Amino acid sequence: MNIELNHTIVPARDKLAAAKWFARILGLQFDESSASYFAPVRVNSSLTLDFANGWNFDCHHYAFKVSEEKFDEVFARLRAEGILYESGPPNQFGDMKINHRGGGRGVYFSDPDGHVLELLTVG
Repeated sequence: MNIELNHTIVPARDKLAAAKWFARILGLQFDESSASYFAPVRVNSSLTLDFANGWNFDCHHYAFKVSEEKFDEVFARLRAEGILYESGPPNQFGDMKINHRGGGRGVYFSDPDGHVLELLTVG
């Protein structure tokens, strides 16, 4: 069996707010009644992000390879909500451009807790 990432913990100041934001922006489902110690958001059939409350944490980078159609959907939500995005890693925050590395499209943006999220269509 290959190794696959099953879940990871995402620290947040407010796990429920973070899980709702993440699910809304990426177009995923979040069932608030499933929250207990963690607020789980299923990303796909094999990966769940478990949001957990915490105040002292480092910001992380989460990159998601998506289809062209999913990229368009998420990118439209970023723009509609006025979320700053950029074409490159965090040193270019807010250039409001996407990149075309490897012949695909990519974009970086931050969640309310400062984690850097990346969408890319070509891995």
